Amino acid sequence: MQQALFTPILTCPASSSRRQFLGYSAAGMLAAVLPGGGAAGGLPHVAYSQTIEWGRNEIARALAGDPDNVAAVSIALLKNDTVVWQQAFGRASVRDNVVATIQTRFNIGSVSKVLAALAAMILRDRGLLDLDVPVARYLPGFTMLSLEYTQITTRHLLSHSSGLPGTSMRNAFTFEPIPGYAANAEAALADEHLKHLPGMLAVYCNDGFTMIERVVEALTKQDYASFIQSNVLDPLGMTDSGFLTKDPAGGSFALPYSGGQQYPQEFVSPLATGGLTSTPGDMLKLARLFLEQGTNQSRRIVSADGIAQMGTDQTRNLIINPSPQWAWGLGWDSVRHPGLAAAGVQAWQKNGATAFFSSDFYVLPDQRLALVVTGNTGDSQRSDTYRAGALAEGVLLRALVEEGSIRTLPPLVGHTGPPMAASPDLTDVVGVYANYNQPMRVTANQDGSFSLSSWGGSTWVPMSGDASYSYRRDGWWWSRDAPISYRFEVVSGTDANGQPYRYRYLMLRGPLFGAGYSQTILPMGQQLLPLAPLNAAWQTRMGKTWTVTNESPATVPSTLNGTPYATLSSLPELPGYILVRNSSYDDGSPEHQLLAPLTDDRAGATVKIPANAGRDLYELHFTMIGDKEVLTIGSWAYEAS
Repeated sequence: MQQALFTPILTCPASSSRRQFLGYSAAGMLAAVLPGGGAAGGLPHVAYSQTIEWGRNEIARALAGDPDNVAAVSIALLKNDTVVWQQAFGRASVRDNVVATIQTRFNIGSVSKVLAALAAMILRDRGLLDLDVPVARYLPGFTMLSLEYTQITTRHLLSHSSGLPGTSMRNAFTFEPIPGYAANAEAALADEHLKHLPGMLAVYCNDGFTMIERVVEALTKQDYASFIQSNVLDPLGMTDSGFLTKDPAGGSFALPYSGGQQYPQEFVSPLATGGLTSTPGDMLKLARLFLEQGTNQSRRIVSADGIAQMGTDQTRNLIINPSPQWAWGLGWDSVRHPGLAAAGVQAWQKNGATAFFSSDFYVLPDQRLALVVTGNTGDSQRSDTYRAGALAEGVLLRALVEEGSIRTLPPLVGHTGPPMAASPDLTDVVGVYANYNQPMRVTANQDGSFSLSSWGGSTWVPMSGDASYSYRRDGWWWSRDAPISYRFEVVSGTDANGQPYRYRYLMLRGPLFGAGYSQTILPMGQQLLPLAPLNAAWQTRMGKTWTVTNESPATVPSTLNGTPYATLSSLPELPGYILVRNSSYDDGSPEHQLLAPLTDDRAGATVKIPANAGRDLYELHFTMIGDKEVLTIGSWAYEAS
């Protein structure tokens, strides 16, 4: 569960927030721990000595460079059936000075989604589930306001193309176990519309995997955690893994540590989406299952075809896909990871984050390599901190060099822009662009360049300082030789319901993820055009503050920031829209969405953006209970303060 329990997204060069999950006491201190061992295969541990030395140095640098946030990091590397490196660094509990070991469990967030996809494949093998049959057939109580919800299949859920709004945030991250999350999330969907037609595009969606949890329970008459335990964890011998549905009675767990403060055990309520606790060593047992095409010590756990299905690019038939390099699998974020693809190597990859931890999981099927890294989420504004993606990619590429699979590291992405070109007319592209958390404004300059600013809550704030972007011969807009460049792209056509569509995206290109060996192209915002002015019913709600009434005080946002609230306002530059700020996962950086009125008492999503920038969209609904107006946003209920 974002870039990220939730996969992270870089919608602009800004600090990451807790919601992008989808967030040492002495410099240089490095705790010695038990080394990883390997018996089978006869591969000597020293075979990757240079790789291991580099990885250790990078982890030591992160621990020393961000001691207020990075308390512990744990990593393991597999070749064939041998663990060639397994080590933990730092402290599982800073307050109690508990050293992290290779048995220390971490919350691995959205890496858990791989298990949800595996569960679906196991049920498919047993003839209980068809990936391409509507989910409503298995869940007769599932309903939504958009009639097309009946078209959502398990394949849609597992490949982020279902059209579900995004994430049910109520009671998602907590400091004590709170039951009933998945049932509450399904119930909330009954009062929401789809944000796009199923199969139209793919945008990161946690609720899709929560619905897999519901499907597993319906088909097996067994709760999801028990099904995974008996059908995956136990057969694979993953004794240091499981879901925290109650206070742990034993075992060692890494505790949240952020801003120099220790917090209690973190519980992740969306189990299938991001609730697994594990160790890198245990996760490599899962990696072996993929390398052995579904078997474990000659015992068949899942079919080879199921493993192959999970590793197949699911984006090929999408109607809107301006980022074809973003190759979703089933459960995997990528089945053609750009950083490894730069070296000519196929990799299946899944990252994940919770409110306090970030992890990365790689399987390289052809080279029979796998890697898992997990640790406390670092401060994205610090240069020397723990970044799971960069560390994992750097270790794997060096391991590939050291074993001779590739001759050398791929070149780092260059930042030198091509020569200037005549600037296209900017008349049609200026204006406001929206996404799930940060309205942006494109402003034309007299010299033919444009500037970017983001909405800061009360005014527009320049992005990247005083940067302006000029047109270059490669068709992209550059700011001097900065690593990020932009372009505008229009997609148009007719959807499955026969309705025409036309969307203009602000596209971003740059080394956004990993260690800098590849560029990623992503839509970061969709242009919105003005609507008719808000009517009187909506005008009377502007400026009010609404406080959540159904969030537990034991949740992470309630504990760290007080009771969550929302405010409704508007942007003068874009009449007709409702600007919603939800405080729950601001983490010091206000998050805003632009919604459009659907009726006098309901407002809905305005953007259809693939990949990440269109995730976690809101729908507002006002109802009267007695003489009191009550606001619902997704699974949250609010009253006016």
